[in-house]
Amino acid sequence: MPLLRRTPRYTEQDREGLRIAGRFNAQLMDFIRPHVQPEISTGKIDRLVHEYTLDHGHTPACLGYKGYPKSTCTSVNEVVCHGIPADDVILKEGDIVNVDLTTIVDGWYGDQSETFFIGEVSETARKLTQATLDALYVGIHAIKPYSRVIDIGNAIYQFATSQNWEVVREYQGHGIGRQFHQQPSVPHFPHPSSYNDVVEPGTCFTIEPMLNEGTAKTRLDPHDGWTVRTLDGKLSAQFEHTIFMNEDGPEILTLTQDGPQEGHQF
Repeated sequence: MPLLRRTPRYTEQDREGLRIAGRFNAQLMDFIRPHVQPEISTGKIDRLVHEYTLDHGHTPACLGYKGYPKSTCTSVNEVVCHGIPADDVILKEGDIVNVDLTTIVDGWYGDQSETFFIGEVSETARKLTQATLDALYVGIHAIKPYSRVIDIGNAIYQFATSQNWEVVREYQGHGIGRQFHQQPSVPHFPHPSSYNDVVEPGTCFTIEPMLNEGTAKTRLDPHDGWTVRTLDGKLSAQFEHTIFMNEDGPEILTLTQDGPQEGHQF
């Protein structure tokens, strides 16, 4: 029988650092929220996020990470993740855009994303976005102390496919703490390798399902080496929270004041 894999665990003092980082990251998301409107460029969104982060004495984690050129990921319509902000990418009525923010606060990382509507969107975009938000909470509620990571992927996959959406396989959630990406890996489908990963109290990680309108398959932009699109050009949506497993269950560290909460209806 394979050995269970145990992931990094944090002390009570560590946990407070993680909570502070998560709270600031959520504050940052609420700051940028009213700016995500028709006619703004994703480049402008990025500059606003960058300036706000620095003004509060913190560090944009994405900037320079493995050569990534910006402080934010802005993924529009068929872009699944890692969309690079640019001044010539102007949000227009009917778009959906995922804004992914990660901040370093006193050495601790907070990470989250939301999908925003730009004005009135199609019924397909609305339903896909709703399902993706709901899938995030399905994944969160699938676990308790000493659960296996595969429980998250199994719950999200069953929920999404029951509504005829596809789940992206190549990109997943991850452990987080004093590093951006660490163990455990958190697939959003039941990958056999995640059966052996145990979510013990003290574990911190992200859940960040990406659901697609059409095929689950994706393609990486060969020119910038970052932007990931759906293979068929159809819509993709994503939501993400940083989760801490306490002794009595999961705690969401990146809850916003103004954003969609569990049960929100778009």
